[in-house]
Amino acid sequence: MPLASSRSTVYAAIGALAAAGGGLAAIHYHGLGLTLSHYDARGHVVVARRIFDSITPGWQQIGAVWLPLPHLLNALPVQIDTFYQTGASGVAISVVSFAVAVAAVAAIVLGATGSTLAAAGGATLLALNPNVLYLQATPMTEPLLLGLMTLSVALLMNWTESDLSPELKLGPTIGLAFALACLTRYEAWPVTVSALVIWAWARWRAGTPWPIALRSVMGAAAYPLLAILGFLVFSRVVIGEWFVASGFFVPENTALNHPIEAFSQILWGIRTLSGDTFTVVAVAGFIWLVIHALVTRRGATAAVTLSLYAAAALPWWAFLHGHPYRIRYMVPLIAAEAIAAGILMGALMKRTRALGTLAIAGLVVAVAVERPPLDPGAAMVVEAQWDRPNVAARRQVTECLSARYHGETIMASMGSLGHYMQEMSAAGFAVRDFLHEGNGDIWLAALEGPRPFVGWILVEEKAEGGDMLANIGRENPHFFDGFSRVCAGSGVALYERQNRMLKVAR
Repeated sequence: MPLASSRSTVYAAIGALAAAGGGLAAIHYHGLGLTLSHYDARGHVVVARRIFDSITPGWQQIGAVWLPLPHLLNALPVQIDTFYQTGASGVAISVVSFAVAVAAVAAIVLGATGSTLAAAGGATLLALNPNVLYLQATPMTEPLLLGLMTLSVALLMNWTESDLSPELKLGPTIGLAFALACLTRYEAWPVTVSALVIWAWARWRAGTPWPIALRSVMGAAAYPLLAILGFLVFSRVVIGEWFVASGFFVPENTALNHPIEAFSQILWGIRTLSGDTFTVVAVAGFIWLVIHALVTRRGATAAVTLSLYAAAALPWWAFLHGHPYRIRYMVPLIAAEAIAAGILMGALMKRTRALGTLAIAGLVVAVAVERPPLDPGAAMVVEAQWDRPNVAARRQVTECLSARYHGETIMASMGSLGHYMQEMSAAGFAVRDFLHEGNGDIWLAALEGPRPFVGWILVEEKAEGGDMLANIGRENPHFFDGFSRVCAGSGVALYERQNRMLKVAR
């Protein structure tokens, strides 16, 4: 259903301000050289590029561990070398997504409370968070997830408020929005299920019989369900597994097989990202939403916003299985916190406007002081620079290769060195110069013996115990037969084929 024109103006204004602020933040971080400092930022750019720039270009290059939508959106722009080397096209997607997320948070809070001031306050809490501001200045996938998740929930709530008839059925636009979110990051999967289940429960609380409430959901639920099933089939075809849940990390988290510790790590991450003031108010808002939903029928509809907290299910599961701790996995929860805090402030506004206005202003100021926008010490900014000290050392390996390179194919694991492949573009190397996991049978044959296929091998020997080529070399002492180690830096070793004569056929 279309939004009322007055509210649409508010959302458009908030979104435009967020886009302008996000653009300025992107320029700021570009000036600091942090746009692509996170290794996954470079990795996402490489996956988008390799769809066309590859020994074996085509749909198989979309990948099957990371979900496909961010790479499909960036696939054409990133074929332009400037966009590939700077990540600018991916940043543009992130900034637009950030603006959508901020406007959607405002729409959700305004729809739940009727308070424009509370809506602006909730949106501001998200927009000024330094960790969110940094991520939206990169080609990472979290901003697109935030935009699509919050938009989906906003559409869902607006649809419900616009028609209170028992026979109300969800429209295809809502289903499509959830489907796109489910093709962006895995956090959207539990969020989608939770949102649709809570919505059906809210319809039942409003007097709709359960069978009708469930049927009302099915039309929209079909879209994300088909999206997820399609991805699983794609994964099965490309890599032979329905779902890749292991093998791409070394279990090292202390929360391995400890569910309470995994939950504690999530709470610690939220506090670190948001600050104590924001976290306490958001928890209070969460509790208020739960109580309000159980006590009143209208509150049941607002409880749909609680589904955004289901994004915590993914990091909890990952940490429980030993995945290394990454604080960015908790960033999507900041949107849920902003909504909960905004709705709580809106409820206070209804009781006393003066006190509510003061509370909103005080909260925004307190949070901004505790977690200043553009803070160079923000947790996400710090985490994004973990790999930065290694860049100079790897550049020496690049220079070593460039001095001896004559167009031969380079074997490297994209799962471990995709970020380095993107770095090497500055020296003129394209993705099609590399043989990697996305090249199917050629890669598998080279794993048995690389000499007939490649002139060079790049190996990550240290990070997380070394990559698959390093491990094969340890298990098979003849793997590097015919190659000599010529240089190394920051754990990356370069091997040269002896008596190189021919280029590998492309």
